[in-house]
Amino acid sequence: MTPSSDPFASPLHLDSLAVHAGRDDLAALGVHAPPLDLSSTSPLPDVESGGASYEAMATGHHPLAEGGHVYQRLWNPTVARFEAALARLEGTAEAVGFASGMAALTATVLACTTDPELTGGAPKRHVLAVRPLYGGSDHLLASGLLGTEVTYCRAEEVAQRLRPDTALVVVETPANPTLDLVDVAALCAAAGGVPVVVDNTFATPVLQNPAALGADLVLHSATKYLGGHGDVVGGVVACSERFAAALRRVRAVTGGLLHPLAAYLLHRGLPTLPVRVRTQQAGAQHVAAWLAAHPAVARVHYPGLDDPDGLVGAQMRGPGAVLAVELRGGYEAASTLVRSVRLLTHAVSLGGVDSLLQHPAALTHRPVAAEAKPCDALVRLSIGLEDPDDLVADLDRALCAAAATPAGSLGRPTGPARTAEPVGA
Repeated sequence: MTPSSDPFASPLHLDSLAVHAGRDDLAALGVHAPPLDLSSTSPLPDVESGGASYEAMATGHHPLAEGGHVYQRLWNPTVARFEAALARLEGTAEAVGFASGMAALTATVLACTTDPELTGGAPKRHVLAVRPLYGGSDHLLASGLLGTEVTYCRAEEVAQRLRPDTALVVVETPANPTLDLVDVAALCAAAGGVPVVVDNTFATPVLQNPAALGADLVLHSATKYLGGHGDVVGGVVACSERFAAALRRVRAVTGGLLHPLAAYLLHRGLPTLPVRVRTQQAGAQHVAAWLAAHPAVARVHYPGLDDPDGLVGAQMRGPGAVLAVELRGGYEAASTLVRSVRLLTHAVSLGGVDSLLQHPAALTHRPVAAEAKPCDALVRLSIGLEDPDDLVADLDRALCAAAATPAGSLGRPTGPARTAEPVGA
């Protein structure tokens, strides 16, 4: 490809990158849409070159042209195109895809705590985790399953909680489910050179680029906004070549690969990502403002309404399309709300074209320790592409039903949950 024909010879706006990234080899292939390669294994030209290519990929590097792709667990061109596209959107050298967001986090923790190229030799077992986090992430770290010792803290406590064996700082911003924002640049500075992974699932590359703020790894549950249609599960980590090689080494051994069909669907979702996120965000702003004035609502968690540190506009390019509400009627009102909606769907997950709502304390954050569990009056909403006035009408009917639910008439979910903290009128 000559420089004059290279679509990336000059910087492109995000919307153009979303459409074209990961597709620069298609013209040479004689196709317009990215092909889907489902091969589980690949023919090898000979023993020597095939073995050399296997060695390259098993140690976290790219396949050798003369040796082929060998085996899908090591490399797949459809997956590689999605990875290249996501890396362009996040402004990193590379990205590594996984079977789910949890597989991506697992690989990140394993790589940063055990890979000699990252630890400098001996394993480092300590991880700092900034709460709040997605319930699955919090549970994984607390379980000890990965052989780590985890210290949970607030963002402002990171510097004082560091230890010589700290291998990784984990943070999510906006955080799930209360939409807390963390100053990524300040946190990376406080980490003092310890690798920082930022879960960027809620913001997406459309609204935030943590790598530009100093983060070493940017993690996505690609199931959410990147796919955008509720029909694919995947995870991805955008990072430097050094971290990508370590992540591929883990993926090659553990087998947490992203399936080519999932990668194909995720790549197909990227061209509409900016349009979807901005439209969903506009709908969320409308719904959040309406909810804030509703008499059944005690508090709305949404960066578009409450951003004391001014991170929206400075760090983020918008407040996003996820919000949470605490209801004055407590758990009974929250349970009635999710049972009473008709246009919104009561379901976990987020970031799709249709609006969802769920009760985190009973579902996604059920395994989280009591001190970090969301209050049982809280409901999380992910705003889709419906007309926001239709969503408001549906929520109004459901909130009226919730306000009429007698306290104590419904059983609480199994496991400890915090009650709502006092809020202003």
